[in-house]
Amino acid sequence: MIAEKTYRPISGWGPLPITIALFVAAPWLFIGAIVGLDRYGTAPYGYRLVAAIVVLLLALLSLFGYMAIAPNQARVLLLFGKYKGSALSSGFFWVNPFFSKKKISLRVRNFETGSVPTPEQKDSQGKVLQARSRTKGRPSKVNDRDGNPIEISSVVVWRVVNTAHAMFEVDDYEDFVEVQSEAALRNLATRYPYDSEDHQMSLRGSTAEICGQLKDDIQERLDKAGVEVIEARISHLAYAPEIAAAMLQRQQAQAVVAARTKIVEGAVGMVQMALDRLAKENVVELDGERRAAMVSNLLVVLCSDRHTQPVVNTGTLYT
Repeated sequence: MIAEKTYRPISGWGPLPITIALFVAAPWLFIGAIVGLDRYGTAPYGYRLVAAIVVLLLALLSLFGYMAIAPNQARVLLLFGKYKGSALSSGFFWVNPFFSKKKISLRVRNFETGSVPTPEQKDSQGKVLQARSRTKGRPSKVNDRDGNPIEISSVVVWRVVNTAHAMFEVDDYEDFVEVQSEAALRNLATRYPYDSEDHQMSLRGSTAEICGQLKDDIQERLDKAGVEVIEARISHLAYAPEIAAAMLQRQQAQAVVAARTKIVEGAVGMVQMALDRLAKENVVELDGERRAAMVSNLLVVLCSDRHTQPVVNTGTLYT
């Protein structure tokens, strides 16, 4: 792999007066040579004409050495195909005019998996008709560990940290980031269930752990491209439409069972407390049959999902 080298170009403000002087000197030499040749036709004026052409070519060539780098931008410099280094500092600089300067952004970027980039469109005059944008992400449909079809998408925040790797190790680092992020998300979704009943790690119940694992998986894939993954978060998670209704009924049933279990646990505790209190304070003497009847009545009252109707017993328990 090609190691990144920091190239420190010279400031462009020093060579700028020289370039201006060359552009001023070239017409002066050219006009003087033409006038001299017209009047005298001697050889020195011919040399002066050649010098004017050379000075003009040098002035034009020097223009290709200037470059302005904005903050969080970089230039990858190549000399006839050989990597010479990366200019990472912002400012106005001058480098070898024969350098080819590849622009690369170091800014933080983000995208949603499943979205499609829309390129910038211009008319024949160069006017921007449609700015560069991205379509809304479409969730990926995959099967979770239990084989249930689900829809999932994520938002990935990233930036370039190694310009040499981003430029030379992959063909298109932006497309590489998108494809590998999508692949990592799909792979992660197949390793965990959508939901878990026994408190195991699941896509819905362990959001923080799943997002951390997703970030690590994407980072492992993007290391070769010189990209740092700052954050990866699941933005959409749902059952696929064909099983969503059935899974909703299942979740509702599980919620009802859990609620009933909690109600029964509380009711049993309240009945036990009532019996212990009655026995401790000698409020009433209850034999086994009366205790059973009292427990039954209290459980019916406490566990019923409807209002109970009181029944007044005017006789005894045995009549």
